[in-house]
Amino acid sequence: MYFTSDNAGPAHPKVLQALLNANTGYAQGYGADPIMDEVRQMVRDMFEAPEAAVYLVATGTAANSILLATLANPWDTIFCTPMAHIQEDECNAPEFYSGAKLTLVPAENAKMTPATLRTAMLAEGSRGVHGPQRGPVSITQVTEKGTVHSVDEIRALTDVAHEFGSKVHLDGARFCNALVALGCSAAEMTWKAGIDVVSFGGTKNGLMGVECCVIFDPKLAWEFELRRKRGGHLFSKHRYLSAQMKAYLTGDLWREMAVSANATTAQLAEGLRAHNRAEILYPVDANIIFCRLPRHDHQRLLAAGAMFYTWDGDPDVGDPDEMLTARFVTDWSMTADQVARFLQVLRV
Repeated sequence: MYFTSDNAGPAHPKVLQALLNANTGYAQGYGADPIMDEVRQMVRDMFEAPEAAVYLVATGTAANSILLATLANPWDTIFCTPMAHIQEDECNAPEFYSGAKLTLVPAENAKMTPATLRTAMLAEGSRGVHGPQRGPVSITQVTEKGTVHSVDEIRALTDVAHEFGSKVHLDGARFCNALVALGCSAAEMTWKAGIDVVSFGGTKNGLMGVECCVIFDPKLAWEFELRRKRGGHLFSKHRYLSAQMKAYLTGDLWREMAVSANATTAQLAEGLRAHNRAEILYPVDANIIFCRLPRHDHQRLLAAGAMFYTWDGDPDVGDPDEMLTARFVTDWSMTADQVARFLQVLRV
């Protein structure tokens, strides 16, 4: 009953086997390994983007930060929501790598709207040399509140960004969970909807540690390569990143794992909705739930061995009827039986 984070889940056995398979003999380093040649083509095929530049890094922070640095000048501002991953969880790494600042755009269910984005962009870049210039827009998909932008919502945001000459970055740490939730193709959720660069996540969805940076305009590729090297994120024994990503893409393993994670979250959400003390706070679109429960429910679940984040307040001290927010996240390895056990404890 481990709902703390999909980061905490195990790597898929096929991924571990791929690493063992790659661990034979010698291979060129720094991305010149033959496995990476296969990965590059597989990613291009998945995104229907034959000219895309494809690179691997080990962390989502590196993927987001180096991509944004490739799009932003030090005198620019990057537009995102207050709940964006790059705002909440990156320790100012995007600012460190790019030299730019972040401008926070008001959001509804963790999603900016075309109107709020346009207002924010109009307010910046209007003071000449004295103020920040308009830089890229960053969209988190799945959002940090568990909501998913529809393809139309993405297109509406990219249309606004492109009106101002700004490029758009998609932070897809949970890219595959969003993709299966929408039932669309990778191309439809990205470049066909106006996205310029993508952090195509793997670590949260069953990989040991690798993220894929997809750049649809190959003219940006060389700058990204230089920034990746200068930033210390060009792996020498790169084949171990390549092997993970190849396993992820082979036979659509990414889809299998994302479908599994989303399904157990849907099961959990159904059970929580049937519990008259539970209040689900945001639409449950993928594999994250924010829910308010009385402190005594938190205590009973934790005592039974459930693991999750309590977002506000101490679950151990205070009025037993006080409502506290919990976050529940499922990963590919979560089982229906584990969710059922959790719900059984909650119903007592």
